[in-house]
Amino acid sequence: MTAFTSLHPGIKPQTHERKINIVQGEQHVDNDANVVLTTILGSCIAACIWDGLAGVGGMNHFLLPGDGKHRQAGGDAMRYGVHAMELLVNALLQRGAMKSRMRAKLFGGARMIKGLTDIGELNASFAERFLAAEGIALAGGSLRGEQGRRIQFWPVSGRARQVLMPNETEAILNLEQTRPSPKPITETGALELF
Repeated sequence: MTAFTSLHPGIKPQTHERKINIVQGEQHVDNDANVVLTTILGSCIAACIWDGLAGVGGMNHFLLPGDGKHRQAGGDAMRYGVHAMELLVNALLQRGAMKSRMRAKLFGGARMIKGLTDIGELNASFAERFLAAEGIALAGGSLRGEQGRRIQFWPVSGRARQVLMPNETEAILNLEQTRPSPKPITETGALELF
């Protein structure tokens, strides 16, 4: 008796995605095709970088563009772009990625509060300059604007999905720093990048 393993055309086998939420000051690198990295952004930036040939990618989430030299001593260095980007790139290199093959998608950098310094613009400009200086190709993403974003990133394939959120500045700023609650956020638009 022969084992029958084919599926009906058009039906895909069920996969169970493992979602990992990245909050402000965190990063994660993975080579599991069933992992999806998620985050919520306002003025913060999430860099999604991957090497498709090595089958590895990762995401970070940083709050400020600078290097944090003027901060007090403590464990919050990942809030700063320079540190966050260097850690992400180095973690990818340690997992077999090559900088010449890396591609990136950048998200966030919204102007959340009018009348104050535009931290979102500073973050977005920093992230673009960092990638150019490191020779990492910018393959897409969504920067600036005035709305928060919910991001999903599949680190092995480089696929990304963005959902724009209602313009509720205080709620978005709080969500950037905390784990997601079971209460869903109303979504206003979605964009998927392959």
